[in-house]
Amino acid sequence: MGEESRILTGGCKCSLVRFECNAEPALIFNCHCEDCQHFSGAPCTTAVIVPEDQLVVNGELAGFKTVGESGGVVHRYFCPTCGTPVIVKPEAFLGMKAIKASSLDDSSWVRPQMDIFLKSKQPWIELASGTEKYNEAPS
Repeated sequence: MGEESRILTGGCKCSLVRFECNAEPALIFNCHCEDCQHFSGAPCTTAVIVPEDQLVVNGELAGFKTVGESGGVVHRYFCPTCGTPVIVKPEAFLGMKAIKASSLDDSSWVRPQMDIFLKSKQPWIELASGTEKYNEAPS
């Protein structure tokens, strides 16, 4: 995230849900799986992985549980009023949650390190040259 630490803040479009995280992201990636495409309404979603115990959420989130392409359970949380996707909790990521980069107040610093589930990538999407590439989730 740069040389100086920052507090990550963000929330939903209607501002009924807000979050804050004081930890540096452990990982940032673009996910091209079919579920992320469906739930984001976009060809991929950018996830900012942070320690769960450092993420404070104010406001009510609705949730939806799915089984991802990897076979793992994924909990997806969004604002029940405006529908903005805010947080994802893959059960495989012990002690971590994924903030949707699109829900950050400032996402200009976000630099994904990898692209995952390329087997589901839309053919018209060009990938950044500086990311690691995986057909599925890295092991």
